[in-house]
Amino acid sequence: MKLYGLTGGIGMGKSASGNMLQKRGVCVADTDLIARELVEPGQPALGEIQDCFGADITGAGGRLRRDELGRRVFADTAARKRLENILHPRIRAVWREQVERWRAEGRAQAVVIIPLLYETDAAAQFDAVICVACSAPSQRQRLLARGLGMEETEKRISAQWPVEKKMELADHVVWTESGLDVHSEQLDRIIR
Repeated sequence: MKLYGLTGGIGMGKSASGNMLQKRGVCVADTDLIARELVEPGQPALGEIQDCFGADITGAGGRLRRDELGRRVFADTAARKRLENILHPRIRAVWREQVERWRAEGRAQAVVIIPLLYETDAAAQFDAVICVACSAPSQRQRLLARGLGMEETEKRISAQWPVEKKMELADHVVWTESGLDVHSEQLDRIIR
């Protein structure tokens, strides 16, 4: 099985890439989705997050107040590291288990979307790495369109490696500045 890691900056098209690849029959694990599952009510990770950040980090029905957690961790590097220490080992265990299932099933290709792929030293786990990227102005426009304010946008961007560094290290780069059809064609050339 050919295993790809897919990374890129926030708002640069990782989720769109994952959706396109799934439509082509490629197995996709998205670590952002895995992270959301790990913090559902009753999950051990949510309990650790409450212990670390306080009971008020959850709201109605015991659900994580993601906006509040984001506000805290993107304003404080030490807090972000504490959260990463709770979540990253669990996330890695889940996607590795999924990859092993796909291998056992004889799947031809799989992609794991990891925003912090290089930051978490995961690159060696993959046969090749794809970086999706766009210009800084487009990235900011996309994040503002999601409802993030300018200050929050800048904090989230600065919490990751510069996309130029990720592009330099990647085996493939998908430039997502153009429309989805061009984005899709670039992915097709890679997975063919």
